[in-house]
Order: sequence, then structure tokens, then C-alpha cells
Amino acid sequence: MTAISGADEHMYGGGGYKGSRSPVAEAYRVLRTNLQFAAVDRELKVVLVTSPSPDEGKSTVAQFLAQTISQTGKRVMILDTDLISPTLHKRFGLPNQKGLSSLIMGETDLATAAHPKAYPNLSVITSGPIPPNSSELLGSARMKHLMDRMREEYDMIIVDSPPVLVVTDAVVTSSLADGVILVIHAGRTHGGDVRRAQEALEGARANLLGAVLNRVHLRGSEYKYANSYTVSDVDSARAVETPKTDS
Repeated sequence: MTAISGADEHMYGGGGYKGSRSPVAEAYRVLRTNLQFAAVDRELKVVLVTSPSPDEGKSTVAQFLAQTISQTGKRVMILDTDLISPTLHKRFGLPNQKGLSSLIMGETDLATAAHPKAYPNLSVITSGPIPPNSSELLGSARMKHLMDRMREEYDMIIVDSPPVLVVTDAVVTSSLADGVILVIHAGRTHGGDVRRAQEALEGARANLLGAVLNRVHLRGSEYKYANSYTVSDVDSARAVETPKTDS
């Protein structure tokens, strides 16, 4: 498990993340390294990031993970498949009139929908207009064809997905990913929700890589201990207790 201390865009975003030695920036480098180890014996090109429930930080993790991987020189795409409550267009300051839903419907092309960002090697596809049938679009043959095309054009694709227990979209989309990361809000996510999310993903034969324990409050020594270079089974996440700071 990778533990990430409490942070938001103001602490890590704004283009100031590269070369940062802050605990938050280091946590994302640990997560990047974990994925590299996980990809030793199998392809890990499309990684879906989700959470059991809303407001657990999965979009923040997806955003900063994509930025961190792009530092290595890989061509990275971050894709907003949250067609219920999308946020990536707001996080990156992009228009959302055209996006993933438009691509699937054939209303735009990949070159137009893929927004290059100021971060080197990073492109963004926003959600586009919110459709009435998100799960049908994400499970369509057109969506699979689109993912196949992006696999050819990008080295890594990070997929920001809706929460597992809210709609079926994350489970549907997991079939297109090589691996899934489950984001858990420290001190807030219930163990039962983690278990139900795990069971739903495994029922769809998703490759569940492990969990990110988000918004952890750690002192320096605790931070070093929590961020060991491993990818844990989600089973262990149920027993995690959030370390508290004195202030």
C-alpha cells in the first residue's frame, strides 16, 4: 500500500511538482515505482483509478500519478471516464464541450479531443457532455476501439473512473484496463465498503493491483515507514489505522 498525506492541488499541482522533495511528491514517486515493479512480468499500460465511494480523492490521485509518470519521458494520457460527476476539466482548466462521450458518439476525433498540457508528455481527454447512458457508452465496441487506438499512441493511460459502489461504470471500464488502483480515504472509508468494492471488481475479473491510502496525517519518520516500496493486497487495507499528528 502507498500512503499519501493530506494534500490538494495547491500543495502539489500548478506545475511545481517536478523535482519536489515534499512528502506528497515523494509519495507519488513511490506509487509510480510500485507500478513499474507490478509491470515486470505483465503489460501495465492502462491503469484505472477508482474508489469505493465519492470524495475519497481518486481524481486527485489519477491527476498527480499521470503527471508523475510523464516526468519519466513516457507519453501519458489521462482519461476522464467519470461520465456522472467529471472533474478533470476543472482540475486542468480545460473546456468540456467535447470529450470522451463525443469521441464514442463519433462527434469528434482523437486529435481534437486530446488536449496537450503544459506538463511535458501529458495529454488529457475530458469527459465531454454527460450522457444519459454512461455505462452503455463505456461498455460499447466504440469505446474498446478507442482504447485500442490510444494504446498504440501512448505509453501509459491513466483512467479516472467513477466510484465502484455508486454506479456500474467502474466495473464496466475495468475490463479495458490492465490494472486497477483502489483509493481509500484514511479514517473515512469503511472496511465493508472496501470489501464490497474489491468483490465487485474481482467479479468482473479486474486485475486489482492494490490500494492507495489517501490523506494520511504522518510525521516524517511515520511517512518513511508507511511508504515502503510494495504493492499490497487490498485485504490488508481493511486493517489500516490512520496515524495521527499532534497538531
